[in-house]
Amino acid sequence: MRLPDAPTDEAYAAISRDDPRLLAGAHEVAARHGVAGPCERFAAGSLPVFAVGAEHVVKLYPPWDAAAAAAEHAALRAVDARLPIPTPRPYAAGELDGWRYLVMARLRGRGLHEAWPELAAPDQEALVEQLGAATAALHALAPATVDVGVPRPDWPAFLAAQRAGCVDRQRGRGLAPAWLDQVSAFLAAAALAAPAAPALLHTELMREHLLVAVDAAGRPRLTGLIDFEPAMVGAPSYDLASVAVFVTAGEPRLVRRFVAGYGHAPAAREVMAYLLLHRYSSLPWYLERVPPPPGVTTLEQLADAWWPT
Repeated sequence: MRLPDAPTDEAYAAISRDDPRLLAGAHEVAARHGVAGPCERFAAGSLPVFAVGAEHVVKLYPPWDAAAAAAEHAALRAVDARLPIPTPRPYAAGELDGWRYLVMARLRGRGLHEAWPELAAPDQEALVEQLGAATAALHALAPATVDVGVPRPDWPAFLAAQRAGCVDRQRGRGLAPAWLDQVSAFLAAAALAAPAAPALLHTELMREHLLVAVDAAGRPRLTGLIDFEPAMVGAPSYDLASVAVFVTAGEPRLVRRFVAGYGHAPAAREVMAYLLLHRYSSLPWYLERVPPPPGVTTLEQLADAWWPT
Protein backbone atom coordinates (compact mmCIF):
# COMPACT_ATOMS: atom_id res chain seq x y z
CA MET A 1 0.00 0.00 0.00
CA ARG A 2 1.45 3.34 -1.07
CA LEU A 3 -0.98 5.61 0.77
CA PRO A 4 -1.60 5.36 4.53
CA ASP A 5 -4.69 3.68 5.93
CA ALA A 6 -7.17 6.42 6.89
CA PRO A 7 -10.71 4.98 7.16
CA THR A 8 -11.91 7.71 9.56
CA ASP A 9 -11.45 11.41 10.14
CA GLU A 10 -9.58 10.62 13.35
CA ALA A 11 -7.19 8.26 11.59
CA TYR A 12 -6.52 10.86 8.92
CA ALA A 13 -5.86 13.56 11.54
CA ALA A 14 -3.12 11.36 13.01
CA ILE A 15 -1.17 11.29 9.73
CA SER A 16 1.76 13.69 9.65
CA ARG A 17 1.70 16.36 6.94
CA ASP A 18 5.12 15.21 5.80
CA ASP A 19 4.28 11.49 5.78
CA PRO A 20 6.35 10.23 2.83
CA ARG A 21 3.53 7.94 1.74
CA LEU A 22 1.44 10.95 0.74
CA LEU A 23 4.19 12.21 -1.56
CA ALA A 24 4.65 8.68 -2.94
CA GLY A 25 0.93 8.50 -3.66
CA ALA A 26 0.99 11.83 -5.46
CA HIS A 27 3.92 10.63 -7.58
CA GLU A 28 2.01 7.45 -8.44
CA VAL A 29 -1.08 9.41 -9.50
CA ALA A 30 1.02 11.78 -11.60
CA ALA A 31 2.79 8.88 -13.32
CA ARG A 32 -0.48 7.07 -13.90
CA HIS A 33 -1.77 10.05 -15.90
CA GLY A 34 1.44 11.04 -17.65
CA VAL A 35 2.01 14.19 -15.62
CA ALA A 36 5.66 15.09 -15.19
CA GLY A 37 7.58 17.48 -12.98
CA PRO A 38 8.78 18.00 -9.41
CA CYS A 39 6.12 17.13 -6.85
CA GLU A 40 5.74 19.39 -3.81
CA ARG A 41 2.94 19.71 -1.27
CA PHE A 42 1.29 23.10 -0.87
CA ALA A 43 1.73 24.51 2.63
CA ALA A 44 -1.94 25.37 3.18
CA GLY A 45 -5.04 23.21 3.07
CA SER A 46 -6.61 20.49 5.18
CA LEU A 47 -6.24 17.89 2.40
CA PRO A 48 -2.97 16.85 0.72
CA VAL A 49 -2.55 18.92 -2.45
CA PHE A 50 0.63 18.67 -4.51
CA ALA A 51 1.98 20.86 -7.28
CA VAL A 52 3.38 18.68 -10.06
CA GLY A 53 5.60 20.89 -12.15
CA ALA A 54 4.28 24.24 -13.29
CA GLU A 55 1.08 23.02 -14.93
CA HIS A 56 -0.64 20.41 -12.77
CA VAL A 57 -1.96 19.69 -9.29
CA VAL A 58 -2.77 16.37 -7.62
CA LYS A 59 -5.29 16.45 -4.77
CA LEU A 60 -5.79 13.45 -2.50
CA TYR A 61 -8.96 12.65 -0.52
CA PRO A 62 -8.87 10.06 2.30
CA PRO A 63 -11.34 7.17 2.06
CA TRP A 64 -13.84 8.68 4.51
CA ASP A 65 -14.02 11.83 2.35
CA ALA A 66 -14.89 10.20 -0.98
CA ALA A 67 -18.06 12.31 -1.32
CA ALA A 68 -15.96 15.48 -1.27
CA ALA A 69 -13.89 14.18 -4.18
CA ALA A 70 -17.06 13.53 -6.19
CA ALA A 71 -18.48 16.95 -5.29
CA GLU A 72 -15.33 18.83 -6.25
CA HIS A 73 -14.94 16.95 -9.53
CA ALA A 74 -18.56 17.62 -10.49
CA ALA A 75 -18.40 21.28 -9.45
CA LEU A 76 -15.18 21.91 -11.36
CA ARG A 77 -16.68 20.40 -14.50
CA ALA A 78 -19.73 22.63 -14.08
CA VAL A 79 -17.79 25.89 -13.68
CA ASP A 80 -14.97 25.21 -16.13
CA ALA A 81 -14.49 28.28 -18.37
CA ARG A 82 -17.87 29.68 -17.21
CA LEU A 83 -16.75 32.15 -14.55
CA PRO A 84 -14.84 35.43 -14.89
CA ILE A 85 -12.28 34.02 -12.44
CA PRO A 86 -10.33 30.92 -13.59
CA THR A 87 -11.02 27.64 -11.81
CA PRO A 88 -8.88 24.49 -11.90
CA ARG A 89 -9.71 22.44 -14.99
CA PRO A 90 -10.09 18.78 -13.96
CA TYR A 91 -8.08 16.37 -16.12
CA ALA A 92 -8.49 13.04 -14.38
CA ALA A 93 -10.09 11.41 -11.37
CA GLY A 94 -9.63 8.01 -9.81
CA GLU A 95 -8.80 5.88 -6.80
CA LEU A 96 -5.53 4.70 -5.29
CA ASP A 97 -5.32 2.50 -2.19
CA GLY A 98 -8.84 3.51 -1.18
CA TRP A 99 -8.07 7.21 -1.54
CA ARG A 100 -9.77 9.30 -4.23
CA TYR A 101 -7.81 11.82 -6.25
CA LEU A 102 -8.13 14.60 -8.79
CA VAL A 103 -5.57 15.77 -11.32
CA MET A 104 -6.20 19.42 -12.15
CA ALA A 105 -4.66 22.39 -13.89
CA ARG A 106 -2.41 24.52 -11.73
CA LEU A 107 -3.48 28.17 -11.65
CA ARG A 108 -1.04 31.04 -11.44
CA GLY A 109 -0.96 33.56 -8.62
CA ARG A 110 -0.51 33.70 -4.88
CA GLY A 111 -3.09 33.44 -2.15
CA LEU A 112 -5.16 36.59 -1.76
CA HIS A 113 -4.88 36.26 2.03
CA GLU A 114 -1.09 36.55 1.71
CA ALA A 115 -1.15 39.41 -0.79
CA TRP A 116 -3.93 41.38 0.89
CA PRO A 117 -1.85 43.51 3.31
CA GLU A 118 0.37 44.63 0.41
CA LEU A 119 -2.50 45.83 -1.77
CA ALA A 120 -3.59 49.45 -1.98
CA ALA A 121 -7.18 50.11 -0.93
CA PRO A 122 -8.43 50.74 -4.52
CA ASP A 123 -6.94 47.42 -5.62
CA GLN A 124 -8.55 45.59 -2.71
CA GLU A 125 -11.90 47.09 -3.66
CA ALA A 126 -11.50 46.18 -7.34
CA LEU A 127 -10.68 42.58 -6.45
CA VAL A 128 -13.69 42.30 -4.17
CA GLU A 129 -15.91 43.61 -6.94
CA GLN A 130 -14.43 40.98 -9.28
CA LEU A 131 -15.36 38.34 -6.71
CA GLY A 132 -18.89 39.72 -6.54
CA ALA A 133 -19.27 39.41 -10.31
CA ALA A 134 -17.83 35.89 -10.27
CA THR A 135 -20.19 34.87 -7.46
CA ALA A 136 -23.14 36.18 -9.46
CA ALA A 137 -21.97 34.14 -12.48
CA LEU A 138 -21.61 31.05 -10.28
CA HIS A 139 -25.13 31.47 -8.92
CA ALA A 140 -26.50 32.03 -12.42
CA LEU A 141 -25.43 28.57 -13.59
CA ALA A 142 -28.45 26.36 -14.04
CA PRO A 143 -28.37 23.53 -11.47
CA ALA A 144 -29.59 21.21 -14.22
CA THR A 145 -26.13 21.54 -15.80
CA VAL A 146 -24.46 20.27 -12.60
CA ASP A 147 -24.19 16.51 -12.33
CA VAL A 148 -25.34 14.50 -9.34
CA GLY A 149 -21.91 14.45 -7.75
CA VAL A 150 -22.68 17.82 -6.15
CA PRO A 151 -24.94 17.39 -3.08
CA ARG A 152 -28.47 18.77 -3.41
CA PRO A 153 -29.93 18.79 0.08
CA ASP A 154 -33.63 19.30 0.66
CA TRP A 155 -33.20 22.92 1.70
CA PRO A 156 -35.98 23.23 4.31
CA ALA A 157 -34.88 19.94 5.88
CA PHE A 158 -31.23 21.01 5.81
CA LEU A 159 -32.04 24.31 7.52
CA ALA A 160 -34.25 22.58 10.10
CA ALA A 161 -31.42 20.21 11.01
CA GLN A 162 -28.94 23.08 11.22
CA ARG A 163 -31.30 25.11 13.39
CA ALA A 164 -31.91 22.18 15.72
CA GLY A 165 -28.21 21.68 16.43
CA CYS A 166 -27.02 25.28 16.21
CA VAL A 167 -26.93 26.19 19.90
CA ASP A 168 -25.14 22.99 20.87
CA ARG A 169 -22.59 23.41 18.07
CA GLN A 170 -21.80 26.99 19.03
CA ARG A 171 -21.62 26.04 22.70
CA GLY A 172 -19.20 23.24 21.83
CA ARG A 173 -17.01 25.73 19.99
CA GLY A 174 -16.81 27.96 23.04
CA LEU A 175 -19.30 30.73 22.29
CA ALA A 176 -19.72 33.03 25.28
CA PRO A 177 -23.12 32.85 27.04
CA ALA A 178 -23.87 36.51 26.26
CA TRP A 179 -23.98 35.58 22.55
CA LEU A 180 -25.18 32.01 22.92
CA ASP A 181 -28.34 33.05 24.76
CA GLN A 182 -29.44 35.08 21.73
CA VAL A 183 -29.05 32.42 19.06
CA SER A 184 -32.41 30.63 19.30
CA ALA A 185 -34.49 33.82 19.24
CA PHE A 186 -32.44 35.31 16.42
CA LEU A 187 -32.88 32.23 14.25
CA ALA A 188 -36.58 32.00 15.09
CA ALA A 189 -37.02 35.51 13.70
CA ALA A 190 -35.05 34.76 10.52
CA ALA A 191 -37.28 34.12 7.53
CA LEU A 192 -35.19 31.76 5.42
CA ALA A 193 -37.44 30.34 2.73
CA ALA A 194 -36.57 27.60 0.28
CA PRO A 195 -34.86 29.32 -2.67
CA ALA A 196 -37.04 29.95 -5.68
CA ALA A 197 -33.96 29.38 -7.83
CA PRO A 198 -31.41 27.06 -6.17
CA ALA A 199 -27.82 27.79 -7.15
CA LEU A 200 -24.48 26.05 -7.29
CA LEU A 201 -22.65 27.19 -4.15
CA HIS A 202 -18.94 27.20 -3.40
CA THR A 203 -19.84 27.57 0.33
CA GLU A 204 -16.37 28.77 1.42
CA LEU A 205 -15.71 32.01 -0.46
CA MET A 206 -12.73 33.46 1.40
CA ARG A 207 -9.41 35.11 0.67
CA GLU A 208 -7.67 31.81 1.41
CA HIS A 209 -9.44 30.23 -1.58
CA LEU A 210 -8.61 32.98 -4.07
CA LEU A 211 -5.46 33.61 -6.10
CA VAL A 212 -4.22 36.97 -7.33
CA ALA A 213 -1.56 38.11 -9.81
CA VAL A 214 -0.62 41.33 -11.58
CA ASP A 215 -1.87 41.60 -15.17
CA ALA A 216 -0.05 43.06 -18.19
CA ALA A 217 -1.23 46.54 -17.27
CA GLY A 218 0.21 46.22 -13.77
CA ARG A 219 -3.15 45.81 -12.04
CA PRO A 220 -3.90 42.99 -9.56
CA ARG A 221 -6.48 40.52 -10.91
CA LEU A 222 -8.09 37.46 -9.40
CA THR A 223 -6.52 34.49 -11.16
CA GLY A 224 -8.09 31.57 -9.35
CA LEU A 225 -11.00 30.31 -7.26
CA ILE A 226 -10.09 26.96 -5.70
CA ASP A 227 -11.28 24.32 -3.20
CA PHE A 228 -14.74 23.30 -4.36
CA GLU A 229 -14.96 20.11 -2.31
CA PRO A 230 -17.70 21.53 0.02
CA ALA A 231 -19.81 22.65 -2.97
CA MET A 232 -23.54 22.02 -2.98
CA VAL A 233 -26.78 23.30 -4.49
CA GLY A 234 -28.85 25.62 -2.31
CA ALA A 235 -29.85 29.20 -1.47
CA PRO A 236 -27.51 31.79 -3.02
CA SER A 237 -27.31 33.85 0.18
CA TYR A 238 -25.69 30.90 1.96
CA ASP A 239 -22.54 31.64 -0.06
CA LEU A 240 -22.40 35.21 1.21
CA ALA A 241 -21.98 34.19 4.85
CA SER A 242 -18.30 33.42 4.37
CA VAL A 243 -17.86 36.57 2.27
CA ALA A 244 -19.07 38.70 5.19
CA VAL A 245 -16.33 37.45 7.52
CA PHE A 246 -13.52 36.16 5.32
CA VAL A 247 -13.54 38.64 2.43
CA THR A 248 -15.22 41.96 3.26
CA ALA A 249 -14.67 41.58 7.05
CA GLY A 250 -17.28 44.19 7.92
CA GLU A 251 -15.61 47.00 5.97
CA PRO A 252 -18.37 49.10 4.35
CA ARG A 253 -16.21 50.05 1.36
CA LEU A 254 -15.60 46.37 0.58
CA VAL A 255 -19.21 45.34 1.12
CA ARG A 256 -20.33 48.07 -1.28
CA ARG A 257 -17.92 46.89 -3.96
CA PHE A 258 -18.87 43.23 -3.55
CA VAL A 259 -22.54 44.13 -3.83
CA ALA A 260 -21.79 46.26 -6.91
CA GLY A 261 -20.26 43.19 -8.57
CA TYR A 262 -22.88 40.76 -7.28
CA GLY A 263 -25.83 42.88 -8.35
CA HIS A 264 -27.93 43.03 -5.20
CA ALA A 265 -27.56 43.00 -1.42
CA PRO A 266 -29.20 40.31 0.72
CA ALA A 267 -30.40 41.59 4.09
CA ALA A 268 -27.84 41.66 6.89
CA ARG A 269 -30.00 39.47 9.17
CA GLU A 270 -30.30 36.84 6.44
CA VAL A 271 -26.53 36.72 6.00
CA MET A 272 -26.04 36.46 9.79
CA ALA A 273 -28.55 33.63 10.00
CA TYR A 274 -26.61 31.69 7.37
CA LEU A 275 -23.38 32.45 9.24
CA LEU A 276 -24.87 30.68 12.26
CA LEU A 277 -26.38 27.83 10.22
CA HIS A 278 -23.38 27.15 7.98
CA ARG A 279 -22.11 23.57 8.16
CA TYR A 280 -18.76 24.75 9.50
CA SER A 281 -20.00 27.70 11.55
CA SER A 282 -17.90 28.82 14.49
CA LEU A 283 -19.05 32.19 15.78
CA PRO A 284 -16.22 32.36 18.38
CA TRP A 285 -13.68 32.11 15.54
CA TYR A 286 -15.53 34.74 13.51
CA LEU A 287 -15.55 37.12 16.50
CA GLU A 288 -11.79 36.68 16.83
CA ARG A 289 -11.23 37.26 13.12
CA VAL A 290 -13.54 40.29 12.87
CA PRO A 291 -14.00 41.78 16.36
CA PRO A 292 -17.30 43.61 16.76
CA PRO A 293 -17.16 47.39 17.01
CA PRO A 294 -17.54 48.95 20.48
CA GLY A 295 -21.10 48.83 21.73
CA VAL A 296 -22.17 45.91 19.53
CA THR A 297 -23.70 43.38 21.92
CA THR A 298 -26.59 41.78 20.02
CA LEU A 299 -26.69 39.51 16.99
CA GLU A 300 -28.83 42.07 15.18
CA GLN A 301 -26.19 44.72 15.73
CA LEU A 302 -23.46 42.28 14.75
CA ALA A 303 -25.29 41.50 11.51
CA ASP A 304 -25.43 45.18 10.63
CA ALA A 305 -21.75 45.61 11.54
CA TRP A 306 -20.54 42.69 9.45
CA TRP A 307 -22.82 43.25 6.45
CA PRO A 308 -23.31 47.03 6.37
CA THR A 309 -25.35 47.49 3.22
